[in-house]
Amino acid sequence: MKSLAELQAIKEKMKSKIVLREGSGEIRVVVGMATCGIAAGARPVLNAFVEEVNNAGLYDKVTVTQTGCVGLCQLEPIVEVYEAGKEKVTYVKMTSDKVKEVVEKHLKNGNIVTEYTVASVN
Repeated sequence: MKSLAELQAIKEKMKSKIVLREGSGEIRVVVGMATCGIAAGARPVLNAFVEEVNNAGLYDKVTVTQTGCVGLCQLEPIVEVYEAGKEKVTYVKMTSDKVKEVVEKHLKNGNIVTEYTVASVN
């Protein structure tokens, strides 16, 4: 059995992971995690969003979650950002390297990173 201090340490460590399911929902980041997304690298993208949202101190404002197939398999990994009163933004061919820029510019400062959006693919 673990001591109370060890359990408290585990609780604190895992607290940052809760942003994956909870949050105020002011901004919702949805990562496509169907087979096509996972095969294209969506798992590291999802993990990077959770980590960067926590690092940026946005865990009370941004909820990171996952969904199944978005329907654009050739553009995976796909990330959709939902904000109340605004149009959905769809980021395509995401990588964990691009996540930090999206969190800083879009989620934190409100500026869409257009070169990573579905509109930029054309």
